[in-house]
Amino acid sequence: MKKCEYCAREISYHDIYCCDECEQKTMKYHELNERFTKLFVIVNTICVFGIPVGLFLAAVNKGVGLPIATVSCVILGIMLIVLPFPTEGMIRKHKVKKAVKMSRIFGGIVIGLGILILGLFFIIG
Repeated sequence: MKKCEYCAREISYHDIYCCDECEQKTMKYHELNERFTKLFVIVNTICVFGIPVGLFLAAVNKGVGLPIATVSCVILGIMLIVLPFPTEGMIRKHKVKKAVKMSRIFGGIVIGLGILILGLFFIIG
């Protein structure tokens, strides 16, 4: 059976969505994705490179590197919670609703990693 593009419920082969609500939520998601993709990519790139750079600098100077890594993790996590744009592969496999939920959970994990790094900053520093 074919599955709804939003919620992954089984539907007939002639339909794309199981109900109008799923169709509206999918359109809203795609509009949000289209509007904020550039911002997402820029912030994502800066933070993804900021984490290893901060950790590398922490090996040299703990006072500079760990705060950079912490701030990068927290900003990246907040962005993933506010703008949960999963990859196309995740959407194809899990459909929009579950992929967005998984992205938000990953954002929470990244914030937790940032807090862990901040804890290391106070323990080591």
